Amino acid sequence: MITKTLNIEFKDLKLSSSGIETVLGYKEGDDRNLVTSLIEETLAEFKEISNIKAQFTVFNDVQFDDDTKSVEINKIKFQIKKIVFGQVKKSDSLAIFLCTAGEEIGIRSRKAMEERDFLKGYVYDVVGSEIVEAAADLMQADLEKSMLDSGKKITNRYSPGYCGWDVAEQHKLFQLIPDNYCNIHLTHSALMDPVKSVSGIIGIGKNVRYNPYTCGLCDMKECNFRKVRIRTT
Repeated sequence: MITKTLNIEFKDLKLSSSGIETVLGYKEGDDRNLVTSLIEETLAEFKEISNIKAQFTVFNDVQFDDDTKSVEINKIKFQIKKIVFGQVKKSDSLAIFLCTAGEEIGIRSRKAMEERDFLKGYVYDVVGSEIVEAAADLMQADLEKSMLDSGKKITNRYSPGYCGWDVAEQHKLFQLIPDNYCNIHLTHSALMDPVKSVSGIIGIGKNVRYNPYTCGLCDMKECNFRKVRIRTT
């Protein structure tokens, strides 16, 4: 079993105000001076307050059940459903991952909303999401690199709450990582605290593949990342 923890530097995320503007829905020709200034201020602020951590653990004891579209990891069964099952079923092993941007980002977003500064609160929220997703990309790249020597590839990452996978199974996922380096806690309803955190699984094996674009697999029609893809293709 391989376990790795990472402390990620904000500068390594390579976030830009133009990229955030696209996620916010701005298009070429839109007047964005106000929001550009706010995004740049937010990025500078978050550079100082982010506490970005990630970790992954690779489990070799995995069994797939094609009839129930489930996978058992270290004797814990996950009903990952058809879409996720189809992407990871050829895996030899699975990585469980956690990643967080830290708690301060969510705190400041909520405070801005409470003070009725809704634009600032929304920008905080979106930038926080971009931070944790960019950090998860770096974590995934690190996992991919660590598998190269054994001639293995990785799949995309998949999280509870997506593609029909019940978010409540987050509780079982966290059982597999008792040494929670990221210090993420779950509420009773399986939401993560800090809120700007992600978790899930990544398939590993010689016969798996990574899909550069997977929005066509997902049923979340209102996802910001899907909207960005539609605007840029």
